[in-house]
Amino acid sequence: MNLSIVDLAPVPDGASATEAYENTVELAQLAEQLGYSRFWVAEHHGMADSIASTTPEVLIAHLAAQTDEIRVGSGTVLLNHYSPFKVAEAFSTLDALAPGRIDLGLGRATGMPAADRALQTEQRKRNPDEDHAEKIEAAAAHLYDEFSADHPYSKLTLARSESDVPEIWVLGSSPSSAKIAGELGLRYCFAAFIRPNLAERAFETYHEHFEPTDSDAGLDEPEGMLAVNVVCDETDEDAARLRASAEASYKRMQRGVVGSLPSVEEAIDELGGVPEPTPQSLPSGEWPRALSGSPETVGTLLENLTDRVGVDDMIVQNLIADHDDVCRSHELLAEAVGLEGR
Repeated sequence: MNLSIVDLAPVPDGASATEAYENTVELAQLAEQLGYSRFWVAEHHGMADSIASTTPEVLIAHLAAQTDEIRVGSGTVLLNHYSPFKVAEAFSTLDALAPGRIDLGLGRATGMPAADRALQTEQRKRNPDEDHAEKIEAAAAHLYDEFSADHPYSKLTLARSESDVPEIWVLGSSPSSAKIAGELGLRYCFAAFIRPNLAERAFETYHEHFEPTDSDAGLDEPEGMLAVNVVCDETDEDAARLRASAEASYKRMQRGVVGSLPSVEEAIDELGGVPEPTPQSLPSGEWPRALSGSPETVGTLLENLTDRVGVDDMIVQNLIADHDDVCRSHELLAEAVGLEGR
């Protein structure tokens, strides 16, 4: 199994974005040492006092400069906020700075109304996804220089490395995003920490609609990755205790409080106790939004979930308040799946 990380650059309690970015760099460097394949950063807006990952293209440049080999990328760039050409320019420049190491994860999402207005995002009331496939296809055409000679964009050039191009992934949490990825013949990553119960259906949709493409951006065969929220500690009980922060954070989201990450003690108090450990064996169709366990338990769980959707790649997020606990969780995860460190 190939294992990667997606990070939100959470702001520690009482700290600033500077400390959040320092922690993200430290985690990326640790991921590289442990043998993780990729390190992605998210895009969130309007809540920078708790989530500092607002501009992935800026943070990716810094991470690439602070690491040597690990692939770095976006999980995700919210394409509904930008023009495909501007996104292609930014990521082609990143590839020129770190050739062969850049991933462009493309998705869409709306946030708080004020942030969407500030980003000048057009709000489509009937079908907000109707132009998403076109924008993904356009970004790929810019990056891979695949506009026809008579197209008005054919003469536009990008800053490039000698031979590499960013690797494009379509990211989503529904079968509709899977269908887009399949029809465009692109890589697909499903966010099971958002809508876990749709994971199997989404990958079925992806494979059903996959069409090989002659485009250099596309694939001959489907290639997927599963994104999950995972906490690992020495024992199942210790890991369940750490998972309390994620469970409390999800409950806060249901109440409209987005982006906050309570400490373990706060979370346990809000939940009324420590969550039950995740069982080693999940019944068919059961997908918890957050998983936890010892290396042995987590290794079994991740193998089970990747088998269900037919992928070999998994990217993990966790919602743990203490940075040292975050690092330790990823160390134990690497042990759980047998990563070979560098």
